[in-house]
Amino acid sequence: MMNRWMLLLISLLALLPLATAAPAIAANRGPVQVFVSVLPLKYFVERIGGSHVNTQVMVGPGQSPHTYEPTPRQMTELSRAQIYYRVGVTFEQVWMKRIAQLNPNMRIVDLRDGIKLRKLEDHQHEGEEEHAPDDHAEEQYDDSLDPHVWTSPVLARSMAEQIRATLTAIDPAHAQDYQAGFDSLTADLTALDTQLRNRLAGVKHRKFLVFHPAWGYFADSYGLQQIAVEAAGKEPGPRTMARIIAQARQDNIRVIFVQQQFSRTTAATVARAINGKVVALDPLAENYIDNLRKAADALATALE
Repeated sequence: MMNRWMLLLISLLALLPLATAAPAIAANRGPVQVFVSVLPLKYFVERIGGSHVNTQVMVGPGQSPHTYEPTPRQMTELSRAQIYYRVGVTFEQVWMKRIAQLNPNMRIVDLRDGIKLRKLEDHQHEGEEEHAPDDHAEEQYDDSLDPHVWTSPVLARSMAEQIRATLTAIDPAHAQDYQAGFDSLTADLTALDTQLRNRLAGVKHRKFLVFHPAWGYFADSYGLQQIAVEAAGKEPGPRTMARIIAQARQDNIRVIFVQQQFSRTTAATVARAINGKVVALDPLAENYIDNLRKAADALATALE
């Protein structure tokens, strides 16, 4: 739930003259002011925009997009931003309407546009509580869709094109620089895709166990299958937990991957049950290229 002081802050900022919101680049004569929801998007924007962008991220290192609330300072900076790149992570489902009202001149770009979204894994079974929509959500959305599109380098190329196009529209004077940054990034993404495909092509097993289902697009890209302990933002009930453990044993899975934004307690319980171990794997790391290489190595080691 949102704190009252946060609501008051938003109301006060909304009363600011429109002249304070998202000035044109020609008048600003400085970098394009950009906000992104998560750190991997910051990497993409800075690779394309270089010195022509000033990029701020909402969800910082170690923070969870599922429980995050913007700070007063971020709300103030958002009132002056020119572009916001979103991907539909949980906090945006509650906050985007307020953010848009705060700065009507800011261009909001959904980097999922043009991408076929996958469904999040769902472990609901007879007798277990169903996941109900959040009555406090401020925009209509399908919370069964997976927002972690950036974990696939193939889909990241599509996202990069949207970033290039938006920066060019806002700041056409530097269109050639944005094109050059885009070309460099997409070349690296293509090379990364080839490296990951080769690294994972020969693994013996194709299924891996994760606590939070953040690696679905990555898995789809390389012929793998993630088995998620958590589903719809909730931990499993006893029967579902027993089924997951039985499946992991049957598939000879000995590693459960977790990310630092979530508690490891349940993951440790699963690891003990399968005589395995817990390994950290972070889909939200900013150093995108190196992080996915490390992720592929960790998965390959576990699956081999």
